[in-house]
Amino acid sequence: MSVDVPRWWVGQLLVATPALEDPHFRRTVVLLLDHDDDGALGVALDRPLETRIADVLPGWEGVVGAPAQLFAGGPVSSGAALGVAVLAADTPSAPLGWRRMFGDTGLVDLDTPVQVVADAIVAMRVFAGYSGWGPGQLESEVAEGSWVLLAAEPDDLVSTNPAGLWRQVWRRQGGWTGLLADFPDDPGHN
Repeated sequence: MSVDVPRWWVGQLLVATPALEDPHFRRTVVLLLDHDDDGALGVALDRPLETRIADVLPGWEGVVGAPAQLFAGGPVSSGAALGVAVLAADTPSAPLGWRRMFGDTGLVDLDTPVQVVADAIVAMRVFAGYSGWGPGQLESEVAEGSWVLLAAEPDDLVSTNPAGLWRQVWRRQGGWTGLLADFPDDPGHN
C-alpha cells in the first residue's frame, strides 16, 4: 500500500503539541529534513547537550552557531553526529562535503576538512542522532494531534535561546494558537 506523502513538509517545523507526552519529544521543535515513502527524518532544534563541539569535533566550533554545543537531534543513532548547515545565498555551487536537503539547507559530512566548507556556511548545528519515523508514522502522529507543522524561520536552526524555542515558535503564531506558548507544564496545577 502506498502512503500519500506530503512532500511540502520538508523544511517545516514539527512542533510538539502539549498533548505529546513522550519524553523524547515533549515540548520539542523538530526541523524536518527529509520525508518520502520510506518515512521522515528531522532534528530536534531545542535540545542542547552539555558537550562542547570543541571537545568532540575540534575545528568545527568556529563554524557552528552559539551555543557551540552538541545538540540531541533525537533518539535514533544518538552515538552518531549529524551536521546541518545553511549555505550563503551567494555560494556559486555546493561545496564538497555538503548535500542539499531543501533550499540552502543541507547535511555536512563532518569528515570533510573544515576549511573546505566553512566559508560557504552561514548557519550550522551539530546533532547527536536524529528523529525518525517509518512510513505513515509521522502522518498518523500529526493526524492524532501530537504534532503541528509550522513554518520555519531562518534563525530557528541556530536560535541563541534553544531552550525557549518551543514557546517562541508558538508565540509567533499569534491569535489563539499563540496562546499555546503559555500552556502550563502541568495543567493540573493551574
